[in-house]
Amino acid sequence: MKAEKEIKENKRTVDEAALSVLEQDQSGVETAFDRYLRMQPQCNFGRTGVCCRICLQGPCRITKKADKGICGAHAYTIVARNLIRSITGGASAHSDHGRHLVYTVLEMLEDKALAYAIEDPQKLQRVAERLGINTDDKDEKEVLAEVAALALEDFIKASTDPCKWLETTIVKDRVDKFSECNILPRGVHTTIAETMAQTHMGMDADPVNLIFQGLKMALCDYIGMHIATDLSDILFGTPKPVTTEANFGVMEADMVNIALHGHNPLLSEMIVRVAREMKDDAVAAGARGIKCMGICCTGNEVLMRQGVPVLTNFLSQELPMMTGALDAMVVDVQCIMPGVKAVSECFHTRVVTTMPNAKIPGAHHVAFSEDRAAEKAKEIINLAIEAFKERKGLEVAIPQVKNKVTAGFSVEALEDILGELNPDQPFKVITDAIDSGQLRGVVLFAGCNNLRVLQDHSHNEIIRQLAKNDVLMVATGCAAGSAAKMGLMNDDAVELYAGEGLKSFIHSLNKANEEKLESNKLPLIFHMGSCVDNSRAFDLATALAKQWEIDMPKIPFVASAPEAMSEKAVAIGSWWVAMGLPTHVGVVPEVTGSALVNGIALQVAEDVYGGYFIWEEDPQKAAEKILAALDERTWKLRIHRGLADKYETELSKSY
Repeated sequence: MKAEKEIKENKRTVDEAALSVLEQDQSGVETAFDRYLRMQPQCNFGRTGVCCRICLQGPCRITKKADKGICGAHAYTIVARNLIRSITGGASAHSDHGRHLVYTVLEMLEDKALAYAIEDPQKLQRVAERLGINTDDKDEKEVLAEVAALALEDFIKASTDPCKWLETTIVKDRVDKFSECNILPRGVHTTIAETMAQTHMGMDADPVNLIFQGLKMALCDYIGMHIATDLSDILFGTPKPVTTEANFGVMEADMVNIALHGHNPLLSEMIVRVAREMKDDAVAAGARGIKCMGICCTGNEVLMRQGVPVLTNFLSQELPMMTGALDAMVVDVQCIMPGVKAVSECFHTRVVTTMPNAKIPGAHHVAFSEDRAAEKAKEIINLAIEAFKERKGLEVAIPQVKNKVTAGFSVEALEDILGELNPDQPFKVITDAIDSGQLRGVVLFAGCNNLRVLQDHSHNEIIRQLAKNDVLMVATGCAAGSAAKMGLMNDDAVELYAGEGLKSFIHSLNKANEEKLESNKLPLIFHMGSCVDNSRAFDLATALAKQWEIDMPKIPFVASAPEAMSEKAVAIGSWWVAMGLPTHVGVVPEVTGSALVNGIALQVAEDVYGGYFIWEEDPQKAAEKILAALDERTWKLRIHRGLADKYETELSKSY
């Protein structure tokens, strides 16, 4: 990559559709691509984490002539505090999402949110059993009330008992490790308060103690995410394989085009349902109908359950408006650029905010409420129809770029597919393939886009390299969106990019599932959902560990965020490391200003938890390092199993 000071043009993407829009003459329209250039060179103190703004004496910047802050804080204290405050921000965002779903369930149970119902009673039963709830002689609402009560308790409880959504979803060895290190969270809200207090001026200066608190905070991120995933499945259905399309070409000039953007399915699910009922209103306005499509994780939610096409991912969220064909962008929470409103002013698009904690000055605001969900959805869709009337008959410039996408791979869906080969032990299909050498291991792709690297380039280069080397891959969030719009999430990509081992593995699953999959064969990389659905990916990792009967640090499973951007990504990566898994990050985070903190992330973490970070921005080198991490674990697993068989003992617990 060129040095940032040498970057002169704004076409920092490999997405053909995005490039097509950026190359149009759009003088006066400013996007994130333009703002990035104007921001160069960026502050190196902030980049390395050695700028402290905790108190009003600062900001303090660590330099050769000033090696401590005014209060005497060393670089290692400043970097550690900044890091765990970032983790807290990410965990707070995911937990806010999960808590919102809990409150919606409680309102539904009180007959206040009548638009919502239990769509997946089987998932409710599975979650209740996992939590230890006795479901005998209880109706569905009674069971859901107990599930919701336990979820709420994980947010606000005061006891020292482990949080249920942590204790019941991970292997016992991990619970023991977290207890031994004193990082079992008391509750999500309590831990947020603890962490913010611990990083206040004049509080904790010990970088190791701070980082342990950060890992406790990261486990809260996991708890909030898992609650959100479970409750979304119960309310809207657990995803099953579905096929649609992705990229700008999914827009249609003669349709009312609505982009659903953000992270929370409570609103987007309702808009998709109501849009289907309002086709006649659109036809009366001169359109052929209404087309909903997704951006970021709200898009992933409705993709997984409703087959709604993917429009784009985070970094290019402003660009669909510049085609002249997008009638409304409806946003809820998280990853929404304030810049979308400024772009919309150059076109006819209505930007509609809906949540009290995510407003944009000048945007239309329709205050969403669960008890009036369908009514609010109709109000929003009417805004889009009015916008369509303004541009009806005008020329639009929709890049004709789109690719087939097969998504909807919840853990339950994968278990069902694998079960056609081994009904009694479905996940043994994967562990056997790894043990035999057919597969090198499993990799999760997660995270966002980041203009410090070319949009979508790192994601897609690493995916192609790992596919060639027989790695089974799953994806969430904008990483999944990248693979979808770039044509890597369909069966054609299997034939183009998969090595012989991976190809034969997928072919065997296709053959065993011919009747279920019909004409839609399995893709090269399995879409598991939105950012909060990283909990699904970890459930898959846990299922493999249980199948092997080992702790997480021994399994050949790596997480990768090639274009990490947000505080949420920092939180997610931190709990993956604490859970015992190597975690690649393709944009070096703000920790390099302290050799001590950086060393803890890259090396010391492995000694304590078994997981560690891999910083690598070059996608080719990143793929090599990921493969090396997988190979090390498969080799160790083979050695340990051989010794256990030879001496007729249990498999070694060490790592």
